[in-house]
Amino acid sequence: MSKLKNTLLDLNNYLFEEIERLNDESLSTEQLQQEINRSKAIEGIAARAIDNAKVVLDAARVRDSMYELKPAVPRMLIGEDDA
Repeated sequence: MSKLKNTLLDLNNYLFEEIERLNDESLSTEQLQQEINRSKAIEGIAARAIDNAKVVLDAARVRDSMYELKPAVPRMLIGEDDA
């Protein structure tokens, strides 16, 4: 099991890993059903993470439009300490 990290790029990679697992033709019917159930859980969590990132990005846009000439990308979206 891979370690989930904290950027949307990591989330994107994790979702594509799940697609690869779903596409594994060597899975039994039971294993495929388990993978489908896992993918539904992952999709729900991913949707919440994406919604949260949208809120963070919208807040940053509002802040930047009000106070700064050079917009900063929220650290959550790029995973760097100095964004």
